[in-house]
Amino acid sequence: QVQLVESGGGLVQAGESLRLSCTDSGRAFSTYAMGWFRQTPGKEREFVAGISWTGGSTSYADSVQARFTISRVNAKNTVYLQMNSLKPEDTAVYYCAARPYTWHKSSDEWPYWGQGTQATVSS
Repeated sequence: QVQLVESGGGLVQAGESLRLSCTDSGRAFSTYAMGWFRQTPGKEREFVAGISWTGGSTSYADSVQARFTISRVNAKNTVYLQMNSLKPEDTAVYYCAARPYTWHKSSDEWPYWGQGTQATVSS
């Protein structure tokens, strides 16, 4: 069973950094692709970054490319999202998600979700 818990959100100023973490308490973490999505009020949940089960393949939304980095440590059942050079438009609730083996950009393809963590970037 997959149980995801995010942490690391908070309030920062534009240009600063945050690192989000997501830990799975289940036993199959190493066989799941992991993803980060974000959502703001009135908008659909959007793909931010994904990483394959081995960590060998990653993907990013154009809006965060070169600023955000997704990584995972399977021995710790944890996936990270390092967010640098943050902008006010990055303000959102960030969700961690899991699906077998490969990432997908559609939120409909991810069966497991965390509860979300708020990241707020002030100008």
